[in-house]
Amino acid sequence: MPKTVFGRDYPFLPRQEILTYEEIVRLARLFAAQGVAKIRLTGGEPLLRQDIEHLIEQLAAISGIELTLTTNGSLLAQRAQGLRDAGLQRVTVSLDALDDAVFKRMNDAEYPVAKVLAGIEAAAACGLTPVKINMVVKRGANDNQILPLARHFRGSGHILRFIEYMDAGNANGWRMDEVMPSAEVIKLIDAEHPLAAADPNYTGEVAERWRYRDGSGEIGVISSVTQAFCSTCTRIRLSTDGQLYTCLFANTGHDLRQLLRTGASDEALTAAIARLWQTRDARYSELRSADTVAPRKIEMSYIGG
Repeated sequence: MPKTVFGRDYPFLPRQEILTYEEIVRLARLFAAQGVAKIRLTGGEPLLRQDIEHLIEQLAAISGIELTLTTNGSLLAQRAQGLRDAGLQRVTVSLDALDDAVFKRMNDAEYPVAKVLAGIEAAAACGLTPVKINMVVKRGANDNQILPLARHFRGSGHILRFIEYMDAGNANGWRMDEVMPSAEVIKLIDAEHPLAAADPNYTGEVAERWRYRDGSGEIGVISSVTQAFCSTCTRIRLSTDGQLYTCLFANTGHDLRQLLRTGASDEALTAAIARLWQTRDARYSELRSADTVAPRKIEMSYIGG
């Protein structure tokens, strides 16, 4: 969340407009009953949410759910054990560079890379594994960090994933010429550490998997710009104020908070969720690839990656 926009005087949402943990858990149970098998807590930065361990405890009690969290890693070293004790199963950590100067330019961050690396190791030590590390690759900005990151995490047991720079939201000044296609990333790493394609873990997996031929681990690439996967997308997003989004690139949501707070039954909420999923036609990445003019979109920091 850029400081130029979200400064000290920014009018953030009043607390009463944010879903309570009880409301989140109620919706999560209904989603699980409809077949949702994984819940991911994202942000912004989810570890800034007060007492998030209490939410994790309640979500972890839902039968059949895999519970994960995506974080910038700045608070992870001191929170990892508590998250694991609460029932969190795995974490994904955002890390766009090993070089501090490049990292700070990419993220407008005031903490060093060493803090993120310490968080990754703390997460691994307490069993939040396999730890996944996400690097957004922006040509001319941090593409010189691809090999250093690959070298650093190769053989570590962690899974490094390279994400094509996306036009999520409106504030990042996205340009197509700053996108480094995943095919180039694979070619670059393969030249130094030979790779072989690996099968997906499940149908609809967004990351394309590659393993090192010498058995020293795997990497992944997420190619939503050059290889859109709208047709196999299985994700839906619930914002902190109860809006449901059927696409990361959505420009509008669907208000579940209003239903929650006006006495809707579980049956009515379930019907609303099912209707939204069954009638969704979001395929922004495919349209973007066809050079269609993009609508104004919700910022990624609002609905997560």
